Order: sequence, then C-alpha cells, then structure tokens
Amino acid sequence: MARSAPHPGQHPPAPDLDAAGAYRHESGLGVRVHLDRPLPFVVLHRRAPDGDGLALRVAAISPTHLIWPGDADADAEAVGILDTLLQRLSEQFPRFLLISLYDLPTDERIEQDSPRLEKFRFVLGTSQAQPAREASDALATALEGICLDLRTAAVEPAEAVYAEPGVEATLERYPGVSHLSLGLPQVYRVPQTQRVYPQVFSALESSVFDALLHGFAAFVDATTPGPTTHPRTLGRSSFVHAALAADEALDTISRSFDFLLGVSPINSTQAFEQFMADKAAKPPVFRYRPLTVDVDEAKRAIYSVDLRAVEDPVLESVFSEKQHELDLQLTLLHARNTPNFRHASLMQYGGVDPDLLALAESVLTDLPAEAGNARTEVIGPPRIRHAAEALINEYRAASPDFAADVCIRDDIGPGLMVSGNALLISSATRMPAARLDALLQHEVSVHVLTCVNGRQQGLQVFGNGLAGYEGIQEGLGVFAEYLAGGLTRARLRLLGARVVAVQALLQGADFIETWRLLHHGHGFQPQSAFSIATRVHRSGGLTKDAIYLGGLAQVFAIVATGQDLTPFWCGKIAPHHVPIVDELRSRGILRPPLVQPQFLTRPTSLARIARIRAGAPFIEILRG
Repeated sequence: MARSAPHPGQHPPAPDLDAAGAYRHESGLGVRVHLDRPLPFVVLHRRAPDGDGLALRVAAISPTHLIWPGDADADAEAVGILDTLLQRLSEQFPRFLLISLYDLPTDERIEQDSPRLEKFRFVLGTSQAQPAREASDALATALEGICLDLRTAAVEPAEAVYAEPGVEATLERYPGVSHLSLGLPQVYRVPQTQRVYPQVFSALESSVFDALLHGFAAFVDATTPGPTTHPRTLGRSSFVHAALAADEALDTISRSFDFLLGVSPINSTQAFEQFMADKAAKPPVFRYRPLTVDVDEAKRAIYSVDLRAVEDPVLESVFSEKQHELDLQLTLLHARNTPNFRHASLMQYGGVDPDLLALAESVLTDLPAEAGNARTEVIGPPRIRHAAEALINEYRAASPDFAADVCIRDDIGPGLMVSGNALLISSATRMPAARLDALLQHEVSVHVLTCVNGRQQGLQVFGNGLAGYEGIQEGLGVFAEYLAGGLTRARLRLLGARVVAVQALLQGADFIETWRLLHHGHGFQPQSAFSIATRVHRSGGLTKDAIYLGGLAQVFAIVATGQDLTPFWCGKIAPHHVPIVDELRSRGILRPPLVQPQFLTRPTSLARIARIRAGAPFIEILRG
C-alpha cells in the first residue's frame, strides 16, 4: 500500500517492512522509495538536474528502488533512508546488492543531421565480492545480447564503481553489501536536444530492465541455497495505483460500447424474409443500433490514460496493445456502412492466408453435407436458457464467485452470442437438441468462463480481452465443441464456408454473389447461406468470421505439441500473451483460473485429446 508523503522538511518515516503489500513513500524533498517486498537488492538513482533519462525510468520500474533529486538536502535524506533500509534488510539478507544507475553523457559533437550515431555502450562497475562478480557477469551477458536497430551493445568496465554522494561512506558500515554501477547510453536521445526517439527508448527500457533481473537472479543464486532463481520471479508482485487506474480507465471505455452488437444488424430475420420474397435478386437492407458512444470523445479518453506511470514494462505493453485495439474498434464503429469499414476490419482481424483458404476448401470438399434427419428434435430459447443456467450453476457450485447471466433478446439474429459474462440468446433461435451441449460448452465454458476468470485477476483487461485474443478464443470455443462430441460435419462446413465467404468479400463479391456462392456453389440451404453472408457483409464487410477455422487449427497445433492450455483459462488472451501470463503468474500477480472448463475432464474428451497428440492429421480428425 502506498503511504502519504509528509510535509516538506518533515523527516520521512522508517519503512514499514512488516506491513502487507508494497511500501511506497515520497518525501517533500522528492526522495522516493519503493519496496514491492523484501528483496536482497535495491536500485539507486540520483536524478540529473537537466531532465529525465533512461536511468530514471529503469530505476522507477524496478521492484525495489530509491530515487532522489541531485541536491544536497535530498542527498542527505536519501542516504538516511538508505541507511535505514540496509539496517532492516540486512537482518533478513546478510548478503545484499546495491546497483547505482546513471546516464552516460552524450557526444556533443554529433549534430541532428549527422550520419554518426551515439555509441551503444554500457559502463559497468563492480565491487570485488564474489556474489557481485557473478551478478555483474550475468548482467553483462544480458546487456551484450541487446540488439537495437541492428546494433549490438558493448559493455565496458568502469575504472571504479560509481557512487552517489554519501553512499560509499554508508556502505562502509555494512560489509555484507555489494555494489554495482551501470552507466546507460543515451542512444535514444535526438542529438543536441532533450527529445527522445520513443520506440528506441521503450525497447531499451525493457531490455535493460530484463538484463537487471538476470543480474539480480545471479546474485540471489550466489547468496541463497536452493533451486535456481528465474529472473522473472524477481519483478513486481503487486500493482502500483497507476496500473489499477489505467486498467479501470480502459475498462470504463471498453464497457461504454459493445463492438459486436454495434456492427450487427437488428433486423436479420425480417431481412431474410424480404430477401426470399425478392427471389434473392435484391440485396437486403439491414438496420443497426444507434451508437451509445461518442467515438471522438472515447478516443481522446483512450490516449489520455498515462501508461508511463504504470511502472511495469509488461503491463504497459498489455495496456498499450489494448489502447490501439479499442481505437481500431471505435474506428470500425465510426465507419459502419462505408468502404472504410472493410479496410479497418482487415487491420483488426486480417484476411485469409492461402493455407487457411486451402483448409476451408478441403473441409467443404472432403466433408459433404449430411442428409437432413426429419426426426431431429428442434429446441428454442426457453430450453436453451434452462440448459445454460444449469451449466452456469455447475460452475457456481465449484466457485460461488462465478457470476454470469443468461437472457433472451429480440434484437439479435438467430443464434447465441456472448457479451462480457452474459449469454445472449436470440428469440429467433431454433437448433437441433443434439447440438445444445456442444454449443453451450463453446459459449459458456469458453467465452463466459474466460471472462469471469479474467475479471478475478485484479485487472479487468484480462476479462475484457487482451488485444488480438479473438482468434484463439473462437478456436478454443470450436475445440470445446469437438471435445463435447458436437462438432458435426454441418458445423465444420459452416466454419469453412465463413472463410470462403470472407475471401469472396475481399475479392469484391457483393452480398448476392456471396449468397449464390454458398447456396449454389457449396450446397447450403437458403437461410444458412443468408446467415453466413450477413455475418461477413455486416456493416460494410467484417473479416472476423475467418478466425474460427483458423483458430481451431491453431488450438489443434498447440494441443498436438503437448502444450498446456491453462494460460488460456486465466482470461481472454492471445497466444503471444502466454509468456506474459507465465511471468505474471511467477511473480504472484495473476491467480490460477477460478474454474476450468468442465469438458476437459470428460473421459471422451481425454480420448480425443490423446488422438490429437498421437499425431493424427487435422483433416482426418475432423472427418471423424
């Protein structure tokens, strides 16, 4: 928990290292100490008077740090706080490490338009104790591995360890304390100015911080018996207030609109009836909900969120990705029913790559339509809702915190969809009873479950969805249908047809041409062909529907290699977020999933997973 700062001139309180949560304090003189938890190292930085640099930023995101302005009064106060820290922490850690960060001077001979570049070098100073040498070696190795704009970093030894005023005298009283210093290059600075190259600065910040973690881990391993320390476990284990505030702000914006409802027609049933009355010769006229969000105002709010204050490169990257995704979703809403909508859709969801198109065409060719069964029981919304509520109650029995809703809506097209933790059932839905379990596993046991689990993580972004999560999320949903034994040929053909329809859209086909391709070319019934074409052509052309089959293939590939699906149940994430989830879990920031999908433990599911891991080809498995 952050503590309030005293009035200027008041001596700061001694850090309460026994209190739960992080300790954070900033004095009236600008001396700031942050202790995420008791750790055997502290990062020091004495701020230069001419502005902020990389050293300040790296120090500020470190789990334990002491930062202060470069003046005599602040020096005295900072050294007093450091002395208190060492007294308390040395009781728990007889061997302790300080690392002083500072910015190297720039080469004043380099002009703004000069082809010469600032030297990409670090200057590393090391005390003589063996643990410090091991930390220094690990740090140097990690720094030398940094490649920035095709430039590789060099690490040079310092003639002596750099120390802030008063620090050396303080360390003489603590023989168990080792000291490193690291000078950081200002290759991110525009020559002859205080301006920076933002992307270079951000990349260097993350790389240097990661290198520090490797150095810290080497020091811990050299001074503490036990298993090898993973560097990522030494990052922060709690959120600073700014991280929670950024998450709350982005969550508020995300909840201010429902993207899928906003781009989906509200008159699909009536439009189909009119389309058939016109003998499929006139394109349907769709109507949409009025937008509940002011797009320009929401975009201003998105980028008013200060991510630099989050003080965690991992979370900053997650929030930054989400900012850009929300921005793009708002762009799509603003561009409804205009040519720009399709272009923005490609930026959000991508197009159809040749391998995916080949797979879709193979599904449509190799899995011919099944003959209809006149005796198939057909069910409607009341029974679907009853079954959905029963499934939700099963999860609630496993965890009372499993909060989800089910409702029947008149303003969505036939079928089911999920908005947040709510399952929405169209009042026009009619479906075979045999498909009910599989579909509920998709919608409830994947979409609703990951939302609920994500909202238990302390950051709402994991419930709303990290940027780019939808492809693997829909793949997991269809995978749930497969494990539940409900991935029928008709369902697979539907997924393949969606890919083919998206490709037709991108090649310039209009609604009627797409409908004819599906109905006459691939044998879909008029209403099914209409539903697929509607989803693909909604709002001007949405390429999202290609991700279902592609996501399923991606999940099969993950399972086939024996990878654990658990990270995907922690919240709504994309595959490239798995290392992030693993790191945040190792730091204790993320919790295990509140509940796991029930379909995973069924004997029939385990047998199907075993078949995938045995190496059976994807299309052969789908054939049954």
